[in-house]
Amino acid sequence: MEIKDISVAYKIEKKLLTYQDYINLPEDGNRYEVINGELIMVAAPNTGHQFVSGNIYFELYRFIQKRKIGKILDAPVDVLLSESNVVQPDIFFVSKENSKIVTEKNISGAPDMVIEIISPSTAYYDLLEKKELYAVHGVREYWIVEPKKMWIEVYINQNGKFEVDQRVEQTGIIRSIIIKDFSLNLANVFTY
Repeated sequence: MEIKDISVAYKIEKKLLTYQDYINLPEDGNRYEVINGELIMVAAPNTGHQFVSGNIYFELYRFIQKRKIGKILDAPVDVLLSESNVVQPDIFFVSKENSKIVTEKNISGAPDMVIEIISPSTAYYDLLEKKELYAVHGVREYWIVEPKKMWIEVYINQNGKFEVDQRVEQTGIIRSIIIKDFSLNLANVFTY
């Protein structure tokens, strides 16, 4: 018997967490997400992150409320993409047509648009893991916001994969693809 065979026999299989495991977690004051069955603790955002988040949310909220085209929400709200994927996007939009996914407990399905504001502790997940999850589960538009370097990228879902549609840095106008006529001046985003 080779060492490889012996080590395989002793390999301990890691249990993948489900949504039920997640909601049964004891309250400890921390925020968590479940990504591909793995429990991830989410650090509290810094003040710059929160200013940028508030600026984007405010502009979206005013636009969406005025036109009554759906709901805009921000973290912490559980978005249940699947039994082993529960995330809390920074900001997200659910269209009126997709409103059946909004429940009292969570969002049960993919929002139409998700915005993640990256920080050192979330960059890996926002740029890779969550980006892929959002695409596969049907998020139609994904924004990545980088507050320190002051840029925003807009991705559009093309058959389960995101393609970059726009990238705007520091100043300029970024436009939503799925929220008709919504645009955002970056000068109003990165002020705090």
